Amino acid sequence: MNNQAFEVNFEGIVGPTHNYGGLSYGNVASQTFKHQVSNPREAALQGLEKMKFLSDLGIKQAVLPPHERPHLPTLHALGFRGSDAAMVAAAFKENKEILASVSSSAAMWTANAATVSPSQDNDDLHMHISVANLSTMFHRSIEASTTETVLRKIFHDQHYFIVHSPLPEGTVFADEGAANHFRMCKRLNAPGVQVFVFGKYALQPNRFIPKKYPARQTYEACRALARRHQILPKRLLFVQQHPDAIDAGAFHNDVVAVSNENLLFFHEQAFANKELFLEDLHTTLEEQCDTSPYLIEVKSKSVSLADAVSTYLFNSQLLTLPDGMTTLLAPTECQMHEGVHRYLEALVADPDCPIRSLHYTNLRQSMENGGGPACLRLRVILTERELAALHQKILFTQDLYERLKEWILKHYRDKLHPNDLADPKLLTEEQSALDELTRILSLGPIYSFQKKPTD
Repeated sequence: MNNQAFEVNFEGIVGPTHNYGGLSYGNVASQTFKHQVSNPREAALQGLEKMKFLSDLGIKQAVLPPHERPHLPTLHALGFRGSDAAMVAAAFKENKEILASVSSSAAMWTANAATVSPSQDNDDLHMHISVANLSTMFHRSIEASTTETVLRKIFHDQHYFIVHSPLPEGTVFADEGAANHFRMCKRLNAPGVQVFVFGKYALQPNRFIPKKYPARQTYEACRALARRHQILPKRLLFVQQHPDAIDAGAFHNDVVAVSNENLLFFHEQAFANKELFLEDLHTTLEEQCDTSPYLIEVKSKSVSLADAVSTYLFNSQLLTLPDGMTTLLAPTECQMHEGVHRYLEALVADPDCPIRSLHYTNLRQSMENGGGPACLRLRVILTERELAALHQKILFTQDLYERLKEWILKHYRDKLHPNDLADPKLLTEEQSALDELTRILSLGPIYSFQKKPTD
């Protein structure tokens, strides 16, 4: 075997409880559509069609299952007792926000699931995967346990993969996963430079912090991830996200910047100390990767920060096609916005631009809940041996596409109001759906309701 490497997009399947709970402070879309009626079936199908579209382009895809929602172990830990349905009813009666939090389908945004460092960048030549603690928000902090269970089942071969438990919970090591991490390289199978983006320092004075919304990722978490992944120090960079971007609603760096190989596409207000960072990036890529960064910096006069956030322009996916050409997959909101659409058309028409094609994808349900194309996927660089070593049943194929589509149409509702989360029938529907899905994906029991002890 040669040392060919592939990018595999691990896409989160939208869960049956997809609803507009408006739980994410600092996420403009989440707040805007709070308590409106959602369509879980449409949401799941939109995500599935995106996977199919990219697979047809030749991009390798894999799926990650939804989490159990409502998360009954959390309700139990909060003191609710009785049957599953009784706990749900009691939580809804006492405080609807509690039930909304344990019913959130935010785990579908797998860019927050973990941080992944490919083996060629690490001192021990293993791929390292750290599950994100997502500790800044309660409804997301309960995701880590299931995420870890799933990732350990998929990346089970310890000869190639090391899956780390989340960093300690709390404010000091708050970690939001790959949404604040990107890798640049000359080509996928070559050494890369890993860039960690943080919003604030937790253990030293912050001179430059957002005024309106919280910064979720800490510098200390980034440093800890780099240490545990054994990333070679000379291939590491750390940069602070610009506070103005966070205050504009860019709660993660992937809302204002996206990279692919040596290309970085970013808003001019994405990074603090931008000039110094870009200078360091240029020097490090030349010394470590024998390449120079190709920078596409979008000025505010072309696309304002507000328009970048509302359209999720930078939450698009930059991808290398099998023929070596680069394409951009953007949400249809970019196509519908006159200014952003005009900018993208001019960009791709530029013969000097490495982005040679442009596609749009309809993810309206996900977008209205606060996540775009890049939020829905976790990028994993795998060698041929590593690809062969992981759990194969989650790899996207035409057969899996058809089975998942049939499964969604069978189990998902086409209308869900946040108050419907208290419906005991929804709990039964969801458990039946997830139980069937674990058989489709051959994952075995991963949910609490599948692991109940027998008398």
